[in-house]
Amino acid sequence: MLFKKQGFPEESELVLCTVTSVQYHSVIVDIEEYGRSGLIHISEVSPGRIRNIRDFVKEGKKVVCKVLRVNEEKGYIDLSLRRVNESEKRRKIESIKREQNAEKIVEIAALKLGLKTEEFYKSVFEKINSKYTALKDFFDDVSKDQKLLDEFDIDKKQAKILGEIIAIRIKPTEIEIRSKLKMTTYDSDGINVIRESLKKAQEAGKDSISISYLGSGTYHLIIKGNDYKEAEKILKNSSDAAISYVEKHAGTAELTREGE
Repeated sequence: MLFKKQGFPEESELVLCTVTSVQYHSVIVDIEEYGRSGLIHISEVSPGRIRNIRDFVKEGKKVVCKVLRVNEEKGYIDLSLRRVNESEKRRKIESIKREQNAEKIVEIAALKLGLKTEEFYKSVFEKINSKYTALKDFFDDVSKDQKLLDEFDIDKKQAKILGEIIAIRIKPTEIEIRSKLKMTTYDSDGINVIRESLKKAQEAGKDSISISYLGSGTYHLIIKGNDYKEAEKILKNSSDAAISYVEKHAGTAELTREGE
């Protein structure tokens, strides 16, 4: 990967790693985005008892881990494999794929311009890093509005070629977040309380949310959109509206994400 983050990862951050060494009680990995090594203790590889650590990891395998602890003074980074759920893993892998696609766009553009890929990558990133932390996010926005290329003082010839390649390689993708909302109320008018709470959830989510009944007081909430952050915001607003209403009417409610 051309994209390297500076410093150390934050605690609870998800990172893509490559297993470099499997030992009896631990696993050593290379944290690709930071160019640093990390350690996964055997207790953080998988839930339950592990008889043979190699049943779960092998040298060369790529894994998504969660950062548990960071000691910058000693350079230690403790990681967990078992604390990453499927939805988190999918989101991280999708983010990595987007960054790899951004790097491929730079590579193709650099070839057409007769420039070195790494130098061109750095020159573009330096122009946009006051607002963007990664080229993938910038290119995603450019795919929706190519005028952004002019706002960051990118050479006109370079901007034209980048814009053409971005239009080909980045297509709008629909994001889908699924969750379950379980609600219980002891109000004398419980049926209408639940009905009203769902109405408020629908109003908060507007056309981006669909709600269906699963049974046993549990409802399926599906959020669709083109941006993860926006979809997450819609889910929060919708579920908060429903939960708040139920709790004000002698009830309880709990939201769980699929895959958790």
